[in-house]
Amino acid sequence: MSSKQGGKLKPLKQPKSGKKEYDEHDMELMQKKKDEEKALKELRAKASQKGSFGGSGLKKSGKK
Repeated sequence: MSSKQGGKLKPLKQPKSGKKEYDEHDMELMQKKKDEEKALKELRAKASQKGSFGGSGLKKSGKK
């Protein structure tokens, strides 16, 4: 082995982990999370179409 190695040594590659097995509780949580994300996307789409919220209120001017 020479003492003149240039640069940093590359880390060893980690073996890829196998597929995880989920039980019923984990699957429920994952499905619930997906449903919530889907609902949020729909609400964002609706909100972007309508425009600003509550534009029918009284407008206050800075002058008295």
